[in-house]
Amino acid sequence: MLLGVGLFATVYLSPGWGDAVDPAGKRFALTPQGKAAIGLFLFAAVWWVFEVVPIGVTSIAIGVLQVIFLIRPGADLVGEPGHGPRVALDGMAPVLLPSLEVGADRVISGTHLAFKEFFHPSVWFIFGSIIIGKVFTKTGLTKRLAYKMLAVVGEKTSRIYLGAFVLTALLTHIMAHTAVAATIFPLLVAIYHLYDEDNKPSNFGKGLFVGMAFVAGAGSIVTLLGAARGAVAIGFYKELTGKDVTFFQLTWYMFLLGWVMVFVMWGLMMVWFRPERSEIPGLRERSIELYERLGPMGRVEIVALIITGAAVLMMSLRSFVPALASVDKAGIILTATILFFVFNVLDIQDLESVPWNIILLFGGAMSLGYCLVNTGAADWMAVSTVSLLKSSPGFVFIMGVTLIVLILTNLIMNVAAIAICLPVALKIAPYLGISGEVILFSALAVAGMPFLLLVGAAPNAIAYESRQFSSGEFFKAGLPASALLMLVIGLFVAFIWPLMGMQIYLPR
Repeated sequence: MLLGVGLFATVYLSPGWGDAVDPAGKRFALTPQGKAAIGLFLFAAVWWVFEVVPIGVTSIAIGVLQVIFLIRPGADLVGEPGHGPRVALDGMAPVLLPSLEVGADRVISGTHLAFKEFFHPSVWFIFGSIIIGKVFTKTGLTKRLAYKMLAVVGEKTSRIYLGAFVLTALLTHIMAHTAVAATIFPLLVAIYHLYDEDNKPSNFGKGLFVGMAFVAGAGSIVTLLGAARGAVAIGFYKELTGKDVTFFQLTWYMFLLGWVMVFVMWGLMMVWFRPERSEIPGLRERSIELYERLGPMGRVEIVALIITGAAVLMMSLRSFVPALASVDKAGIILTATILFFVFNVLDIQDLESVPWNIILLFGGAMSLGYCLVNTGAADWMAVSTVSLLKSSPGFVFIMGVTLIVLILTNLIMNVAAIAICLPVALKIAPYLGISGEVILFSALAVAGMPFLLLVGAAPNAIAYESRQFSSGEFFKAGLPASALLMLVIGLFVAFIWPLMGMQIYLPR
């Protein structure tokens, strides 16, 4: 606890740091607010990893510290006769606010900005995804899936690992990995209950849930449907280079990489969290018997499947139907949430049992990410680190940029990590004879697999709800997982992607 506070205080009180300079000579000054934002990140990382207080409480502290220490810059107000002031946020057009008292400096304090991300659409999407998981649990759909899967994969714990991971990865090809993790989570709880009826922490439980989080990320890089980061990164790349990347081109280069990582993570879980028992005798017969006891599907199960299926279909079609592109996925999944209550699939007790600790975790993560971006701290960190590689050999530069994105994506939004690093990297790449395409795909791959911190991706936090592992245990398992990820990407950059037709180096 004191370590986190001490790191924040040390950075906050330290003298000003030097400017970062990009390859074009543009200077990026680190303001006092930016320096404080870096200190805030160190504070949050320590408290999250060591879990000195509930992770949701650390998230609240992130907002509070921004307010108390005036870290987040205020929003400039423009008065309007007879009306409240207008405020410009995040580069948007000024929005009319209700009348309020404004100080002489006509600036809203950072309070408004520090806490608004707790209601960001991405946070609400996570809320909706968790609700879908609750629906599958309450209606019995989870047990149907779990018993059917166990009847197929058998009694060996290694095959149970593999079956759960393959199912998770397959689903992320057609729906958002957050929704997949929330749906798979209760299925894994049902499976684990057959392994240990007391649901006490065990190696098998740790491997089952940590592995699910890891492979959800690995599977989500294969198509544009697994996460929003792919479409955003491709659009950003086109804006910077004028080159387009199609849906099928992305899948062509990412399919093999994603599935190699699925099986690598399976192997890692078998070693890092080796199950206490190699098999569960009689599990297949018991699973078949339990499945038969469930009987035919009831009305509530059918209604739940229809609502969930319609929501998944709508979110998937957003990538193909231009008319749906402007419909936010959070709005779609929240519509499904409302319908679950309208049709009495869920009730007030289910709403009150939502794990708000996880919701707050991501609210704090969004607030911290925007704080680093808005204060310029993220730009300063990216330019400072990427520019160090400008004299490196081509392969070292590619892997260095990839590592920087990997580190940043564990700390801030993966889309922001790509948006911050790509411009600098793509400016340097041509001078080193490197294709921008390989920079895009390697960065996009690691942005989908933040294995170190719970805030790196929603599946990480959802898996944490199992109470099978601590945030520190997750971090320790993430170290070898991240090292293996870098090794696999290195092999793809050096050997596999060139064989598949990707241009790695520009012709001299």
